[in-house]
Amino acid sequence: MATNVAQPDQVAPAMAAQRRLVASALTNLSVRKIGALYVLVLICVIFSFWAPATFPTVATVKQVLDSNSVTMLAALALVVPLAARTFDLSFAYTMSLSGCTSAYFVVSHNMSVLEASVLGMLAALLIGVVNGFVVVVMRIDSFIGTLATGSLVEAFITFFTNDTSINSAKLAGGFSDLGQYSFAGITWQVVYALVLAAGLWIFMEYTATGRRLYAAGFNPEAARLANIRVNKLRFCSLLVSATIAGFAGLVLASELSSGSPSAGTDYLLPAFAAVFLGATQFKNGRFNAWGTVLAVLMLGTGVVGLGLANAPSWAADMFTGVVLIAALAVTGLQRRRVRSASGNSLGRIFRLRLRLRVS
Repeated sequence: MATNVAQPDQVAPAMAAQRRLVASALTNLSVRKIGALYVLVLICVIFSFWAPATFPTVATVKQVLDSNSVTMLAALALVVPLAARTFDLSFAYTMSLSGCTSAYFVVSHNMSVLEASVLGMLAALLIGVVNGFVVVVMRIDSFIGTLATGSLVEAFITFFTNDTSINSAKLAGGFSDLGQYSFAGITWQVVYALVLAAGLWIFMEYTATGRRLYAAGFNPEAARLANIRVNKLRFCSLLVSATIAGFAGLVLASELSSGSPSAGTDYLLPAFAAVFLGATQFKNGRFNAWGTVLAVLMLGTGVVGLGLANAPSWAADMFTGVVLIAALAVTGLQRRRVRSASGNSLGRIFRLRLRLRVS
């Protein structure tokens, strides 16, 4: 009777493939890849013992998601410009501007929610154009340039609103539903943030433009030598940042049912903390959408847990600040390693091309 016996030359490749699969899975589950996820689990365990009556509940999960959805949107606004090695410190003021603009046109001019929202987004996009001109055309450092632009926006909002929130019964209903409407206990804000994160992930990972953004951010000079239009990418990244920040401002104004002149500034530190911490997750040293979402959830869970545990009011700010410092340190180290490796590879390529030309 004939029997099928696997030959050694067939077994070896299969075992090697299995080993590669296991090694890949272990790498993807390592602390270096998803350390924030393990920290999130640890935070949940700690607060489950610290506040057993209030923390380990479904209501807490919904609270973490709902209370941090705007922070997710704000942090996601920073992913694209930071990937291109460009800061946008004006995003928080852009959020306030879009929210105040849309609320003003609903209250004072009886515009529909759609019309007012479009005008709010156009105001945010205008700030993106100004940022692009200041940073790319005038060649002012993005950190200083966008900070200055943000100060100008803040001054304009204060002048425009007389530093008073825009409140009216007209903001109830359709306008408030933009951010407050919920489905299955989850508000639309959470859906907006997750859909945006998925879109950014696809754009950054699977399109040529996304790869060029990363190249421009890691080594601008090498990117220029590869015929990548770095300045154009930086300009467009600031437009994307302003657009997402404008939408986040609309959602925030809808949540508050008012146009607050200072609503966006509260998200400045948490958003940067989340996006830099997110750069240490999944794609070491690379700003990415899902890493940012994971970081927001980790930070948000810690802040909500501290509140439920009746911790001092300063504990949440201290927690966010410590995490930001640690994330900046780790992200900087990872990016230097990647840049050094890519620089060595590019150097070898250029030397090889030079030898071929000489010969």
